[in-house]
Amino acid sequence: MTDVAGPPAPASFQSRAAAALRDPAAVPPADPARFGIWRNNVRGAAAGALAATYPALRALTGPRFFEAMCQELLHAHPPRSPVLHEYGAEMAGFVAGFPPLARYPWLEGVARLEWARLKAYHAAEAPSLGLGVLGAHAPQALAGLRLRLHPSFALVESAWPVVTIWAETTGRADPSQPDMSRAEAGLVLRPDWVVETTAISPARAAFLRCIAAGGTLGAAAAAAGPDADLAAEITALFASGVVSEVCPAEDGPTG
Repeated sequence: MTDVAGPPAPASFQSRAAAALRDPAAVPPADPARFGIWRNNVRGAAAGALAATYPALRALTGPRFFEAMCQELLHAHPPRSPVLHEYGAEMAGFVAGFPPLARYPWLEGVARLEWARLKAYHAAEAPSLGLGVLGAHAPQALAGLRLRLHPSFALVESAWPVVTIWAETTGRADPSQPDMSRAEAGLVLRPDWVVETTAISPARAAFLRCIAAGGTLGAAAAAAGPDADLAAEITALFASGVVSEVCPAEDGPTG
């Protein structure tokens, strides 16, 4: 006997509501007038959350443009969590591919920096170790150590001076004429209660990138380049508060 498939199950209220939130032309699963109020409230709350997460991006593009862009983002990437501070991870990629902003490629880096700051703010607590912890290790073993970085740590690298642009736009630095041909890396960290954002050199960025990937201090010094001063880099690393744990090399000390 041939099985006869029954009629397709009706779409759930949730899936129909999600479709109607994404597309105003879609048929809502409830009274259109009431659903329209709900839709406007949801989109307004999400847009407000985006404005709070991306203040520099909003200032650089202008409030009206930013609001219109947020509506485009909401259409492409509707919120999937009731926790509004989790919304907006797609902004940098969206900005990079948004045709009206093609002439302003640095805005993508500014968006990545602001998202990293939000993630740092909500990151888990962890200790920030001081340089003194290295006293438990023999000097010849230092190059073989691995470090675990603070959960709030993020490294944002860009071909543009995005940290300078962000700092000047948000009033954290005096206005200037930044060299737009200068690449810049930003260290984002919240060792205590305040999220810190610091521009660092390419060599220091390479050093941190290697440490974050699980490399030893010796490997990180090599990644930073022949002119890197290992003692200076280690001192700066601990002074920033980014180190949460010191892990001996698995194969023992290296010379």
